Amino acid sequence: MSAQMNDQSRALSSNAWLKSYYFLRFAVSAAWVALAFTVAKDSPPFAAVMLVAYPLWDALANYIDAQRTGGLGRNKSQLLNLVVSVITAIAVTIALGHSMNAVLSVYGVWAVGSGAFQLLTAVRRWKTNGAQWAMILSGAQSALAGLFFVKMAGGMEAIGIANVAPYAAFGAFYFLVSAVWLSVGGALRKSPRAVS
Repeated sequence: MSAQMNDQSRALSSNAWLKSYYFLRFAVSAAWVALAFTVAKDSPPFAAVMLVAYPLWDALANYIDAQRTGGLGRNKSQLLNLVVSVITAIAVTIALGHSMNAVLSVYGVWAVGSGAFQLLTAVRRWKTNGAQWAMILSGAQSALAGLFFVKMAGGMEAIGIANVAPYAAFGAFYFLVSAVWLSVGGALRKSPRAVS
């Protein structure tokens, strides 16, 4: 009985963390998208900083989340996501010296890799936390968007930060959905009917 209560307590604590984490990821991504469509669109130096900062933020977020949920050793998909995101930030810095098409190619490869790792993390969490369907969809869509980016980068179309912003916007949407879903699930579990 106490072991079951202990597991439930751990799950509730984990869900409380994930809810806060998903809201934070939503807020940062939404702010990034807003800046991409406004300030950065007309300021190439600022856009360059934002394009490097986005994968660095992803790396930091994966590190923080993994540390709160058992460490990087227990969260291999997040460890790999962190490594890939740091490498991506370096690659974007180099690609900025060539062309925006090169930057979009790097983002495309990153989106495929990070999407796959996000999907794996969500599948692993499904059993303990539930409410991971949006993160699974987000990971799968990220991988598909990455393939689209790589294809677009090989074309003749003018590329800018606004081409990356919808990708970040979809990520923000999925983080918000996940946070709300966990909030609703938590509220339902605390309702008088759930207790009785």
